[in-house]
Amino acid sequence: MAWYAYCIAERQSFPELCRHRRPMPLTGVSGLFGNQAFLFPASDLAVIVSEHSNEDHERLDQQAAKDHARVIADCFKLSTVLPFRFGTTFQDDDALRRSVRSNQRHFQANVERLRGKAEMHLKVLVDDTCPGNSARDMTVGQQYLTSLRESASRQRERQSKARALSIQMHRMFLPIAEEITCKRMESGKMLLDIAHLIDNKTVERYQNKYSSATQQLKECRMQLSGPWPPYHFVHRSAAQQQHSA
Repeated sequence: MAWYAYCIAERQSFPELCRHRRPMPLTGVSGLFGNQAFLFPASDLAVIVSEHSNEDHERLDQQAAKDHARVIADCFKLSTVLPFRFGTTFQDDDALRRSVRSNQRHFQANVERLRGKAEMHLKVLVDDTCPGNSARDMTVGQQYLTSLRESASRQRERQSKARALSIQMHRMFLPIAEEITCKRMESGKMLLDIAHLIDNKTVERYQNKYSSATQQLKECRMQLSGPWPPYHFVHRSAAQQQHSA
């Protein structure tokens, strides 16, 4: 029987696994395509899975991706979780056990690192200080070189503004770790996509800081979501986390 995998969790979070070595139904949770979700015990860990067929693989669509995230979110209410990428499958029981066994030290270290942590997600939209990417004059000579220099200058200014804004956000929210991406939108605005790792106990404080930030940064349009499972921080080492903090 092939398995579709959602996430890794702590076995101790599920009392029903205390005396069992075989997969147990996860009560009240259905997976992709309405399939029953199971707890698959593997040493001190549990893998949340559902049965999977070749036909199911052909049906992996946007709704399936939403269901994948829903199962992980349900498990996150009960345990520390390490999410698998959407579409992760294992051919049979042995393949699943081998994978967990070969990565067990890494998995357990990440569970320890992320226990009691959650991810908050900020989207910050701000006007581009250097709008416009006017068509370059392709005439060979001074005009073309000037155009190149102007374009490079605009890019540096955008990066400088994005860096300054991300530093300001860090000082406001003081996350344990962060992941930030920045891109220029077709509308001419810049979008900062920010993931913050925080302690579960500080979610309310974080939300209050967000309310204050929206009042202080009138030039920005901000959107907050979370708390979420720590998607952006599962594959990071402890050294990377400390560097970001």
